[in-house]
Amino acid sequence: MRVACLGGGPAGIYFAISMKLRDPSHEVHVFERNRAGDTFGWGVVFSDQTLGNLTRNDPVSAETIMSSFAHWDDIEVAIDGASERSSGHGFIGIGRLKLLQILQARARELGVIMHFEHEFSADLTFFADYDLIVAADGVNSRIRTQYEDRFDVDIQTRANKFIWLGTTKQFDAFTFAFEQTEAGWIWAHAYRFDETHSTFIVECSPQTWEALGLEHLDQAETIALCERIFARHLDGHALLTNASHLRGSAAWINFRRVICGRWSFDNVVLLGDAAHTAHFSIGSGTKLALEDAIKLAEVLSRSGLEGRDDLTRALAEYQDERQVEVLKIQNSARNSTEWFETLERYAGFDPRQFAYSLLTRSQRVSHENLRQRDEAWLSKIEQWFADEADNDDVAPPLLTPFTVGGLTLSNRVVVPPMLVYAAQDDGAATDFHLTHYGARVLGGAGLVMTETLAVSPEGRMTPTCPGLYDDVQIDVWTRINTLARSHDGAATCAQIGHAGPRGSCQPPDARGRIDVPLAQPWPVVAASDRPWRDGGLTPQPLDEAGMARILDDFVAATRRADAAGFDMLEVHAGHGGLLSSFITPLMNHRTDAYGGDLDNRLRFPLAVVAAVRAVWPAAKPLAVRLSATDWAGEAGVTITEAVEIARRLKTAGADLIDVSAGETDPKARPVYGRMFQTPMADQIRNEAGVPVIAVGNITEADQANSILAAGRADLVALGRPHLADPVWTLRAAAQAGRAISTPAAYRSGQDQLIRQFQKQAEMARG
Repeated sequence: MRVACLGGGPAGIYFAISMKLRDPSHEVHVFERNRAGDTFGWGVVFSDQTLGNLTRNDPVSAETIMSSFAHWDDIEVAIDGASERSSGHGFIGIGRLKLLQILQARARELGVIMHFEHEFSADLTFFADYDLIVAADGVNSRIRTQYEDRFDVDIQTRANKFIWLGTTKQFDAFTFAFEQTEAGWIWAHAYRFDETHSTFIVECSPQTWEALGLEHLDQAETIALCERIFARHLDGHALLTNASHLRGSAAWINFRRVICGRWSFDNVVLLGDAAHTAHFSIGSGTKLALEDAIKLAEVLSRSGLEGRDDLTRALAEYQDERQVEVLKIQNSARNSTEWFETLERYAGFDPRQFAYSLLTRSQRVSHENLRQRDEAWLSKIEQWFADEADNDDVAPPLLTPFTVGGLTLSNRVVVPPMLVYAAQDDGAATDFHLTHYGARVLGGAGLVMTETLAVSPEGRMTPTCPGLYDDVQIDVWTRINTLARSHDGAATCAQIGHAGPRGSCQPPDARGRIDVPLAQPWPVVAASDRPWRDGGLTPQPLDEAGMARILDDFVAATRRADAAGFDMLEVHAGHGGLLSSFITPLMNHRTDAYGGDLDNRLRFPLAVVAAVRAVWPAAKPLAVRLSATDWAGEAGVTITEAVEIARRLKTAGADLIDVSAGETDPKARPVYGRMFQTPMADQIRNEAGVPVIAVGNITEADQANSILAAGRADLVALGRPHLADPVWTLRAAAQAGRAISTPAAYRSGQDQLIRQFQKQAEMARG
């Protein structure tokens, strides 16, 4: 096969090496516009795992790389004079120029033909006599740009500014150094890559960049300013540039996130940064490029290519096999990018929590993963977290107490509201509810929340949904709460709400269909006359008299919740119910004082929350469940607007925001994934300054501990795990070796489970 690699960076050259290793008869050419000794940037980073992949692919070049790299295990996080250091991370640094020299020498040895100082354009007719054209021409790829319609290109330019510098200061750990200036925060990513130099990337927000006047400084002035700002970290060493060809502010870059829906067409394929980019803060750009090269060479070599159709198939296989791994890295990189773009949320954290938040920002490193890397440092974090919770017993964050209002929860596990469709036609709970909730209040969780209890008969979603609109409905809930108190069980929370336009529907059928109107529906109401879904019931817009009546219903239900003995109350203002229909512009089309801008859309929901707070006992906390985004872009509620909504709910009397999302429009397209709603909880907690519950595909204790220790939420709700296992929390505690509050009848079983997990752990350690 005759191959043209356009671009002589690590991706292009390593692909050439990988092809020649698999079949020396391949004729592989590399075309590079720069000279052989030119490079920009300083050191590159990859993990021990990446080095293992290189060793399996080409032991010869891998051994040379290993003899040239700088290796470190520590990460140091320094913020305004304080410092935290964690070990066990396993990184490798090598100069970009040195890496290229090693790869160029290996390529020549294998017979790769390299053409330096060779300009190439996007006109592929110059390469018409090649069987395969590999576009490895970087983030600004000319080939990708010229044929962007063929590659389905999506490029996003991120907000922060950064500049690649170097220094002769030898950092003995991967160092993140944060400094607060009068213009705002600015920070460095610094790491040693050889015996004489370290990379020193300086990053800041565009606001700080402008306020520091960096737009108007030349490179010498920029370096002088950065040397002053980071003097305590540089120990007198100078900052250096190897991009002196760039004038003034041009040396500052905005990261460009590149995603391509297709990586190839005809005989052209993208490689490395030309196909996808990952933010430098997770150090995976070179890793992706080298592993792309390995996979492409592997697929081409096993495919038995005999014509263009075979090549097209092989290139499609290459994308199929690499894309999932690339997307994982890009998702982690996005999380990391957003952390640095929202740094001010976390800058006020205790330095220990700040460092933990940074280390876990990408979600690739979890709580237990940190324990494996550096148990001593994580123990210090858990000690700090316990101290903050006024807890004498040091435990994983999940198992520490939390106080909200006048209520102290024994731990931070929440069983969230989950509809069970088991009530009687009159809205009364049944023995099923007694058994269902009874099992969960005795299962170890700190808080158990009811499904939505309707404040009126027409406020039910289905005839099988329970209510608190009649005194006779109090009985079963009183029994459940008495059970919890009598056996050292969970605190309990009644969620009250009105289904609004989602009311008068059938229970889910055997196929799981929901929101199907009853054959003989009762009238439904909402902010506007817009059905919640196509084919749904058309609601009657509420007038002020109707609002007053429903407000009274909420107040009456609140009094019944107190009479039933609930410890907490939650007002449901999300998921397309009545209050949600006022909040979201997707459902609220009113032109009066209750529609239009946010002040008007919140007028009725805030009145309900204030009225509920007025009659709910002051010592008992009040929560509000909120859809923090409509998943509909600027047309609906955005997370930025949700922060302001949370602030106003707090002012109206809410002690806690239960952060959910969506279900306000069936046409919305949520972005699902692990812990997918936690970033919204994080933003509301740390920007609105209100405690939050995180919920949404949180399934493991490890995830919950990471969320809590990083300051992303105060409580963590796990729904489906508790449907499958009512004693999920007791099991999680046993796995952590902890004996938590357990009904006396269960203690021997809990003790045995603790011993069982301890034995398993000992066997795993050998």
